[in-house]
Amino acid sequence: MIRINLLPHREEAKKARREQFYVLGGLIATLGALIVFAVYTFIGSAISSQDSSNNFLKGEIAVLDKQLDQIKRLKEQTQALLSRKQVIENLQRDRGETVYLLSELVNQVPEGIYLKSLKQDGLRINISGYAQSNARISALMRNLEASPWLEQPQLIESKAIVQNGRRMNEFGMNFVLTRVKPEEGKEKK
Repeated sequence: MIRINLLPHREEAKKARREQFYVLGGLIATLGALIVFAVYTFIGSAISSQDSSNNFLKGEIAVLDKQLDQIKRLKEQTQALLSRKQVIENLQRDRGETVYLLSELVNQVPEGIYLKSLKQDGLRINISGYAQSNARISALMRNLEASPWLEQPQLIESKAIVQNGRRMNEFGMNFVLTRVKPEEGKEKK
C-alpha cells in the first residue's frame, strides 16, 4: 500500500530550523559574552599588574632620588674637604717662603742699601728703602736677578733726597718670589 504523508512536513522542518537558529544564536551570544568577559578580565589584570609595577618603580625611583641626594651631598662635602686640603697643602708648602725671602734678601742686599719696608702680596714683593748711590740700586737688581729665589726685579722709582744731612737715593722696587725647592736653589748657585 502506498503511504501518503499528509502532515505539514515543511512546517516542521521550518520550525526545527528556527529552533536550531535560536539555540545557535543563544550559544553564540553566550560564547560572545564569555569572550568579552575573558578579555575584560585579562585587560583588567594587565592594568592592575602594570599599576603595581608602576607603583614599585615609583618607590624605587624615590629611593634612588634619596641616594642621589646623598651622593650629591657627599660630593659637595668631598669637594669642600679637598679644597681645605689644598689650602692646607699650600700653607704647608709656602710656610718656608718667608724664611727663604728674608734669607735671600740678607744675602743679596749690598752694603749701603737700607730697607725701610717690605710688602708681600702672594708671590709679588714690594720693597722700598734708601741707597747711598744709584750704583748700589743697580747692584741690588743684579743680585736679585741672579738669585734662585728672587726674579724679575723692576725699579719703580728712584729719587735723590737729603736725610740727616747726607745725600741719599730713595727707591721703590718690585720683584717676584720663585717657588723653588731648596735642592734646586742650591744647584742654581
